[in-house]
Amino acid sequence: MNDIIQLLPDSVANQIAAGEVIQRPASVIKELVENSIDAGATLINVVCVDSGRTSIQVTDNGKGMSETDARLSFERHATSKIRQADDLFNLHTMGFRGEALASIAAVAQVELRTRRPDDDLGTALSIAGSRFVSQEPVQCPVGCNFTISNLFYNVPVRRKFLKSNTTELNNIVTAFERIALVYPDVAFTLYNNQTELYNLKAGGLRQRIVDVIGKKINQHLLPIDIDTTMCKISGFVGKPESARKKGVRQFFFVNGRYMKHPYFHKAIMTAYERLVPEGEQIPYFIYFTVNPTDIDVNIHPTKTEIKFENEQTVWQILTAAVRDAVGMFSDVTAIEFDTEGQPDIPALGTMPQTGVSAPKVQYNPTYNPFNETPTTHSNAAPDNWEQLYEGLGSAHTRQQQTPSLFGTDAGSVIQSRSNAASKSFADNGIVLSQKFAQTEERSTMPEGATSEATTPKQETSLLEEKSPTHYQYKGQYIMTAVKSGLMIIDQYRAHTRILYEGYLDQMQKHRASSQKPLFPDTIHFSPADKVVAEAIMPELQNIGFELTPTAEGDYSITAVPSGLDGLDYTVLLQDLVASAREKTTSAIDDINHSIALELARNAAVAYGQVLTNAEMENIVNSLFTCSNFSYTPDGKKILTMLHQNELEHLFGT
Repeated sequence: MNDIIQLLPDSVANQIAAGEVIQRPASVIKELVENSIDAGATLINVVCVDSGRTSIQVTDNGKGMSETDARLSFERHATSKIRQADDLFNLHTMGFRGEALASIAAVAQVELRTRRPDDDLGTALSIAGSRFVSQEPVQCPVGCNFTISNLFYNVPVRRKFLKSNTTELNNIVTAFERIALVYPDVAFTLYNNQTELYNLKAGGLRQRIVDVIGKKINQHLLPIDIDTTMCKISGFVGKPESARKKGVRQFFFVNGRYMKHPYFHKAIMTAYERLVPEGEQIPYFIYFTVNPTDIDVNIHPTKTEIKFENEQTVWQILTAAVRDAVGMFSDVTAIEFDTEGQPDIPALGTMPQTGVSAPKVQYNPTYNPFNETPTTHSNAAPDNWEQLYEGLGSAHTRQQQTPSLFGTDAGSVIQSRSNAASKSFADNGIVLSQKFAQTEERSTMPEGATSEATTPKQETSLLEEKSPTHYQYKGQYIMTAVKSGLMIIDQYRAHTRILYEGYLDQMQKHRASSQKPLFPDTIHFSPADKVVAEAIMPELQNIGFELTPTAEGDYSITAVPSGLDGLDYTVLLQDLVASAREKTTSAIDDINHSIALELARNAAVAYGQVLTNAEMENIVNSLFTCSNFSYTPDGKKILTMLHQNELEHLFGT
């Protein structure tokens, strides 16, 4: 019997190893930039073509490599930092020069030019698919200049699964930011297709955060600096008013390495309890300095998850540090005991008496209104009860008509927020009784509701019935009686579903209705968000937004969707971009879904908003014209049924 086990060729083994280290162009940039930092570089330039798909160039002014080191750096297991196994638990550097180069060279065409400060000539080396092509002396600056071309050219399956250029560029920017935020004393530049995305000067940490994230964050940063025998924690957290639901930038770094740590994230949010609304997040930039022997960075292939030996102790230190920073910021009115030079205000009851008397009210004690003969009204009932009702309270119940967000048809208006203008949606023209009688028989009716056949004669009578009465419970639920029992609808979720489908239809049909703001706002995007904003600009235009670039690189909001008066458009746009950025795919339908959902969430009627019966009727009717009236677009339940037999059981009948 023949032997079946054999050693893999080096080229195949390198490709397998590359699959763990090099997943996309961003992985290449991360490895090369970390190597440049370890080489003592103070200036690092990154240039991409087609988001790294065509080529990636990383140039630094570090210490460079000799002719021999340049050749050995592409061999498997070649490193300048590890000499024995114990060194893995005492790491003070980012990467290990040469560790990732073999993986990169296995799946791309690589050219390297490098020179040390003491050498007159440098070395030019070329490798393709792990195969050595050439090496020769060359005149070049001090440092290293890597050019990576045609990534995954020899692994077509891997290249096929790369995302769109926008998505890959977004990943590159994310990896770039994580490194730039750790080394403010290093100057960085990032270009894509000759467009400058970042030009970061060397400076302090706060200035680096502002340069990377945007100048608006500067006014929200609270410093943290605490040093204990266990660890040192420094950095910044956001003020409570900087909390947002989407797009909040949160970073943990330990010994100069980016990490994800849900446990420590909870520690920070614990310090903001009762200071920010539930569901909102705070920006933070936290830097841990700990003994390398107290952490393990090798528990995850990408080294983004790091295990601490004393996590509970660090958790308590972090929470205390954040609370102290927030407490120092919070202004508390102090009692002023220094009264020197202050006006003398006498205490209550010590004012000198000047003969001032209390005012008197003039009235006729013998007046009786029932003794007078009415001159303008009779004792008979009014002829027009509707007119009398309108005179008493029409301001609360009368519906205002505005152009619909979903087209040219005007519908009944729902007041979406107590301090905002009305939000309109399509009126289907069918009363609840008939429509719900039809929808009860659908198989998608929640809670297994039963239905009865409705004859044409019954349908006619239902149409002639008076509009049903709805009840609103605690400004959150709409309750209405139906044939099966009691139907309970979450008003915010129902309106979100209605608006979502309307916005989605509007985007697909390109028939947005816009309005021009009197004073256009200006919005600033960070380079990472700007990449996403430019990618989804056609979708934003389809729903009614119009953004005009300014000379400073920002955008002026020159048009917004109709019917969204009272909302903060800059925050809304930032949330839309953040939602689109969270998408892992580049399909246009996914982008449309993300934008429509975020817009619907912001425009939907808020919890606590008091609705009239007609407004609740319109929500119910519009809900049952939706393609899915049971769940929101993100899968949350909209309505439930309390059946007649369940009600009877509650009362013991």
